[in-house]
Amino acid sequence: MYVQKLEPVAGSLGLSALVAALPLVIVLILLGGLRVKAHLAGLTGLLAAVLVARLAYGMPLGQTLSSAAQGAVFGLFPILWIVVNALWVYRMTVRTRHFDILRRSFGRLSDDPRIQALVVAFCFGALLEALAGFGAPVAICSVMLVALGFDPVRAAVVALVANTAPVAFGAMGTPVVTLAQVTGLPLDTVASVVGRQTPLLALVVPLVLVWLVDGRRGLRETWVPALVCGVAFAVAQFAASNYVSAQLADIAASLVGAAALVAVPHARVPAREEVRASVLTGARSEELDEEDPRREVVRAYAPYALIVVTFSVAQIPAVKDWLARATQTYDWPFLDVVAPNGEPVGGNVFTWPVVSTGGTLVLLAGLCTAAVLARVAVEEWLATVHELRFAILTVTSVLALAYVMNLSGQAATIGHFVAAAGAGLAFLSPVLGWFGVAVSGSDTSANALFGALQVSAARESGLSPELLAAANSSGGVLGKMISPQNLTIACAAVGLAGREGDLLRKVLPWSAGLLLVMCLIVAGQSSPVLGWMLP
Repeated sequence: MYVQKLEPVAGSLGLSALVAALPLVIVLILLGGLRVKAHLAGLTGLLAAVLVARLAYGMPLGQTLSSAAQGAVFGLFPILWIVVNALWVYRMTVRTRHFDILRRSFGRLSDDPRIQALVVAFCFGALLEALAGFGAPVAICSVMLVALGFDPVRAAVVALVANTAPVAFGAMGTPVVTLAQVTGLPLDTVASVVGRQTPLLALVVPLVLVWLVDGRRGLRETWVPALVCGVAFAVAQFAASNYVSAQLADIAASLVGAAALVAVPHARVPAREEVRASVLTGARSEELDEEDPRREVVRAYAPYALIVVTFSVAQIPAVKDWLARATQTYDWPFLDVVAPNGEPVGGNVFTWPVVSTGGTLVLLAGLCTAAVLARVAVEEWLATVHELRFAILTVTSVLALAYVMNLSGQAATIGHFVAAAGAGLAFLSPVLGWFGVAVSGSDTSANALFGALQVSAARESGLSPELLAAANSSGGVLGKMISPQNLTIACAAVGLAGREGDLLRKVLPWSAGLLLVMCLIVAGQSSPVLGWMLP
């Protein structure tokens, strides 16, 4: 048996916290300062976490390696199982040219570039975030906006800023699923609190987007459809995350937001030529004028419809119970860890939701998609795994690092030390998530790194663990637009290689401003001012 220690270094909490933080500091310096590739930084941080666990905390080597193995397995299933299958579905639509039909369909909804930005970057980008995440929405939406005639820089900035509100529930809820797993908090509870924070961003982001596209005139002339879209998105995300399923939150929000936007009469009014001339500085793709047979349009929308139907059916109580019965629970080998109070920790047990996990449901929808669209399904699935090979290594190493830190007691030590911030911790907790995503480029990775730390600090300072855990994810979504990974993806997509600094200067003020709003929201929710918002 291994008993976690809070002050293993010279009996000092401060020194112990300093040593415990070394793996995180190493990862952040390698990523943010030295620009080392993410998978190499993750593996280096994992090695540091193993050494700290063994040498400073005295955790037996067998248990240290076993905890790392459990983290890596969790990274593979269900996390990467979701990502691979979701991206596979998207790749099949590209391979069969049905994605081009989808792009043309969006271009015909409105000729007003400000409305097009909302449809493509905010609504469709949220759907892509829901299905794939990990940079796909920024890359795809940037390209689509350039095809519509947007200047490449403006297209990239709009896509980056739009990729905020849906991130916490992206990739079929992967960030909140990871957060629940590493903190030991119930998924439904964590998703419920996040669903009472990020929808407030959705009210603001569409207004920011029309400002970015056309300045004060854009906000003055299109604030009604932007606000309607944001409200519809926010309500749907709140309702789905609190009362239906975290996995369906962004799918529901993107579809409801798009439907509300299209339903506003103002959104369908043809744009004045002066607006188009001042906003659209690029050449509009001639492909947008091609006529597509109705049958092919239906086939282009089919994959996304199948995913929505599959997840909706999975939420029917009888079906949900049947799927849950397939969940397997195992005592993880070579792990026998107890907390300082003598209670066994949750990491001793591994839960394997064989069928009910989002990745399996996406796979089922993908198999149906393969029947509808293509005969190249196996080839595309293997190509997807190859494309994600470094992301797979990054996620598994970061999750392994997180599990070693959590089970050895390193996260608890840091949490006790950070708890000295007291009530101010609620205001600062979103900043930690923001910093983690800004460096790693992933809300999932930031939740894995800092989720348990936030919970430990919350318990020591008397704050709600669920609130601070959710704040880590909600604050993290605002770091996505300034992460080097996302900036590079955006530049590569629109032909601006080497101009990441230009994009950073344009999006940083919006990232910092919205982060301040989120900090105030979380601080308010920790007090009687906004405490009524929490479940």
